[in-house]
Amino acid sequence: DARRRVLVETLPWLRGRVSKRRRMIATAQWDDATIAFVSSRDAGRLASLGTSCPDHFLRTKIRPLHVEWDPHRETTSTLRERLDAGLESYVRDYEAYYESCRHPDSPGMRPPEPTVILIPGVGMIAFGASKSESRTTAEFYRCAIEVMRGAESIGGYRALPAQEAFDIEYWRLEEAKLQRMPAPRPFAGRVVLVAGAGSGIGRECATSIVEDDASVVCLDRDAAGATSVATAIEATRGSGIGVAGSGVSDCGPALAVTADATDRGMVRRAFEDAILAYGGVDDLVVTAGMFPTPGPDGAIGDEIFAKTFAVNVMAPSILAEEIGAMVVDAELDGSIVVTTSVNGLVAKKGSSAYDASKAAANHLVRSLAVGLAPRIRVNAVAPATVIEGSTMFPRDRVISSLRKYSIDFEEAMSDEELVDRLSAFYAARTLLDVPIRPRDQVAAIRFLLGPEASRTTGQVVAVDGGLPDAFVR
Repeated sequence: DARRRVLVETLPWLRGRVSKRRRMIATAQWDDATIAFVSSRDAGRLASLGTSCPDHFLRTKIRPLHVEWDPHRETTSTLRERLDAGLESYVRDYEAYYESCRHPDSPGMRPPEPTVILIPGVGMIAFGASKSESRTTAEFYRCAIEVMRGAESIGGYRALPAQEAFDIEYWRLEEAKLQRMPAPRPFAGRVVLVAGAGSGIGRECATSIVEDDASVVCLDRDAAGATSVATAIEATRGSGIGVAGSGVSDCGPALAVTADATDRGMVRRAFEDAILAYGGVDDLVVTAGMFPTPGPDGAIGDEIFAKTFAVNVMAPSILAEEIGAMVVDAELDGSIVVTTSVNGLVAKKGSSAYDASKAAANHLVRSLAVGLAPRIRVNAVAPATVIEGSTMFPRDRVISSLRKYSIDFEEAMSDEELVDRLSAFYAARTLLDVPIRPRDQVAAIRFLLGPEASRTTGQVVAVDGGLPDAFVR
């Protein structure tokens, strides 16, 4: 609908504008009462008076930013212009408010950007350092709306004087509490979309980075898999203390989205949901992949050959293009990590489609690194065979691999027994004589995503236990 279009076209840019000093997460609120307030003729006047609840100031600041915009007659380009001018004016006013009210022993000025933005016909956008914080901010201002509505009905609303509001906002005991807060975790304020999050490396990655305060979009073509990992994350992390947010924006630290990554329309819709949920996406991890199991004659057929390239090469390209445009619009930095394979470095018998597609994916990473610089870094991890937790190893593929390598087995063996036998074979051929696990890949992915690799792009890192044939030459 029209609101969705406006938010999708505006939120990533807006989030970038308020995230210059620290990365922020958004919550969008468009319930009937909020829309009625932000679209009313008195909204600008009431918003400029400021809020009245002292406990809310640290989240909402003394007042929100309200922009005048007609959703029926004006374009989103005009809205951006109004927001841009409004943000500049808001920062100047906040700096003046701080300077005029500060005491000799007042704490230093906090970030002057607004945390609540009101747009007629669209709703309220609240920002915070985490999803929980932004939902709480939205909840607090939603309460402020009801206070103003009630006060106006019985004689008129009055806010606190600026000096009194400042003394509450910059209360030294409150500042002491803030100074004792834990340091931000490595992915605090960042939104990471994990493609292939429903199982294997993707699931391990999603559940790992959220522990360092990332907000995670769990994308998978299997709806049950995507929902399962998002539900598991919320069961562990909780959904936060805020209860605000409309539509998908009422989510917690994880959002499940279903999409076939080879379908650009579905991918675009998934990114739109991420925008509505969090305000944008900063980083992308692609773990979705396909290994075609040959038939008895060793062939896979033309259709499966083409599908293998679509999943392993075209899908990462589509995902990268979609996030690339968003990150550039936001003027923030981003990172992409693609899971390829050592098969892209070493040709093997019986897997030509897979090997060639992963070699193409390795070079796609290099090409994307060139094309998306300097805003976005692009790297890859190239695993040796990872069986644990992978949906790419159904029973028929495991048996096919056992036969391929002349490993003894019995048809009556359980799936677990067959997998253990194949895993032992793969481990024995590495220099380190170890199995390759999802968490080993995730350790490399986290490094490449994070600040420690801020000067690294266009690289393919093999996480394979040591396969001499795969040494990069």
